Amino acid sequence: MGARPNVIVLFLLAASAAFGQHELIRLEKSADAMGSTYSIALYGYDRVKMEAAADAAFDEVRALDDLLSNYKPASEWSEVNRNAAERPVKVSPELFRLLSACLEYSRESEGAFDITVGPLMKVWGFYKGTGHLPHKPEIAAAMAKVGYRHVHLDPATQTVKFDRPGVELDPGGIGKGYAVDRMVEVLKRNGVTIALVAGSGSSIYGMGAPPDEPRGWPVKIKDPWDNRKTQAEVFLKDTSMSTSGSYEKFFRAEGKIYAHIMDPRTGYPAQGSVSVSVIAPRTVDSEAWAKPYFVNGRQWAAKHRPKDVRVFFCEDRMDKPCAWLQ
Repeated sequence: MGARPNVIVLFLLAASAAFGQHELIRLEKSADAMGSTYSIALYGYDRVKMEAAADAAFDEVRALDDLLSNYKPASEWSEVNRNAAERPVKVSPELFRLLSACLEYSRESEGAFDITVGPLMKVWGFYKGTGHLPHKPEIAAAMAKVGYRHVHLDPATQTVKFDRPGVELDPGGIGKGYAVDRMVEVLKRNGVTIALVAGSGSSIYGMGAPPDEPRGWPVKIKDPWDNRKTQAEVFLKDTSMSTSGSYEKFFRAEGKIYAHIMDPRTGYPAQGSVSVSVIAPRTVDSEAWAKPYFVNGRQWAAKHRPKDVRVFFCEDRMDKPCAWLQ
């Protein structure tokens, strides 16, 4: 009896070869959603099924746009921002779970991750633009509306309430990673076992391993000072990587560089780091943690990094090379 599974596997392999399906096909597709470009590269034997699986994954991320977008007035996220300061807003179980996770990231990161950072992103011009230097009174006014402790979740009623007006949730620090994980779930349900899913190239999940690389999907970590160069290469096999970098979006003012990665506790862009890449089992975790590690710095990240998380750190110091945290 013990040998039967192996016999079945050999029979299936022989059958697929007999019908000309013994060679893996590679398929690549991309689509825009949630303000980002999502891409999928996958391998399989049946192109029609692969196309259908990829399309289903893109349908999933488009549906998430209706849930999580802060640009769409009709989204559930926008409804919370619009009404939660006036009354408790009942939300779907999915959004309640995600907001609960966000508050937990905030507590564990000592406030370096904060989904209420929206007013700061607006006053610094990063909401829909490339940024500008605000006046101190503007920053102070925005800071009065920032703080995850102003968000109150009631598990019994599945509602969200803000304890002051002007609080605004920003999905920018969590949305791509969450969407990538959901796309991966859809691909798995549709029989895909080998795929690379990416959101804007900064939040990536590698499922299985491509046929020419048993270690996993090769992904390069760029040199933050010269994007033509590579600082490190990783292999993603049933794991994710997310990168936060000050080189992505920044501006210069009064002889200083200000990047879009905000420290919600000070009201100013974080200083000291240039790029942080986090490898974690789930993309929602790698994306959420990349920013607190960036904001809090190398020593904090080394002390608070979970055992199943790897971190590649580049500080804003040419004398200190980029390196994996030990």
